[in-house]
Amino acid sequence: MLTTTDVAKVYDTILSIPGMNETVKIDMRISRKNVLLLNSVIKRGLATKDDDKSSNLLANIPAESLQELNTLADDCLTKAGLTELSEKLNSLSTTK
Repeated sequence: MLTTTDVAKVYDTILSIPGMNETVKIDMRISRKNVLLLNSVIKRGLATKDDDKSSNLLANIPAESLQELNTLADDCLTKAGLTELSEKLNSLSTTK
């Protein structure tokens, strides 16, 4: 079985392949429910704690790439018209 360090090296190698920084256009049609869930998954993944094993993988990813993922999550919400709903749901979860 691969260790976390080994997996991080594999990800780093894959991200270093020529052409990986090229932009691509993706035309997707997904439900608003899935947009909301996708945003939540991206945000949760980007907010991993330092004691989380998967955070070692994110430590090797450039901050610029992480910011792009954050922007992508926000753009999906905006295009689906769910920004306000997401903010209200987040405020409910933080008041617990």
